[in-house]
Amino acid sequence: MEIEVTLPGLLRDSVDGPYPLRVAGTTLAEALEDLLDRHPRLRVHLYDEQGQLRPHVLLYFNEDNIAWLDPLATPLRPGDRVHVLQAVSGG
Repeated sequence: MEIEVTLPGLLRDSVDGPYPLRVAGTTLAEALEDLLDRHPRLRVHLYDEQGQLRPHVLLYFNEDNIAWLDPLATPLRPGDRVHVLQAVSGG
């Protein structure tokens, strides 16, 4: 199953090819792994050295923050989407 992935403008230079992105998998975890396999430069922006999602990165599966989902075993359905967001702060 293929789903759509959108990225913030600051990360779009880390991917090659058409946008929005299309990735494949039967679960959310597989889709995210496919995203990183196809676009390896994204890994450093999304995950830290221990493989944990960086604190300022938010991943939304449809309308839900993935932090609230049963980790990533969520099965994919037609029309599902992943949105990558980066929290920003400043003063």
